[in-house]
Amino acid sequence: MAAPNFSTPIERTADELEAGRLLFAGECEFFFGAQQLGQLPDPDKPEIAFAGRSNVGKSSLVNALTGRKALARASSEPGRTKQLNFFDLAGRLVLVDMPGYGFAKAAKSVKEDWQEMMFAYLRGRPTLQRVILLLDSRIETKASDIEVMDLFDKAAINFQIVLTKCDGLKPGPLARKLESVRALAAKHPAAHPEVIASSSETGLGMPELRAELTAFALPAIG
Repeated sequence: MAAPNFSTPIERTADELEAGRLLFAGECEFFFGAQQLGQLPDPDKPEIAFAGRSNVGKSSLVNALTGRKALARASSEPGRTKQLNFFDLAGRLVLVDMPGYGFAKAAKSVKEDWQEMMFAYLRGRPTLQRVILLLDSRIETKASDIEVMDLFDKAAINFQIVLTKCDGLKPGPLARKLESVRALAAKHPAAHPEVIASSSETGLGMPELRAELTAFALPAIG
């Protein structure tokens, strides 16, 4: 098997991009929130989870992907929300909004609880297809980001890095950021080789990410 290519962007066909557009233009509704593993809904559809540090723009990205303004809502107190939020996308895919991590003001016990619950979810969820790990393009990668990547490696869960807020960078700095993050991803066995640059404000990267995730969805009916 050829080694993953961490340097060359993946090209999508027009059909793949259109399939992604159609899926994410469909109905998307919140249907379950779980604060404990025993409360998880039945695993009956493919799931894509979204993870990232508090204030990385996770809620904004989920809203932009689905074309909604307030489907996912950011907590007013980062680090307080510990709930896994489940959204049904057109009956074909489930989007899972994971609690943010890396919150400096949170108590040590809260951080430990997050890691324990998230690791148990990641390792034990049979329908989980991929985790989208969001990193803020404007700041350096934090130690907590590396710890989470190590957690994904340990859980043997495929994850893909998406850079957020890329509209805040000029082309040169963005290209250098992409290069450095690709090099970081290459060090992690569970990482997907493609890093996607995105912006919830301009729509950058949304068609490509929709196309990528649509590959995991159940077939359309009719």
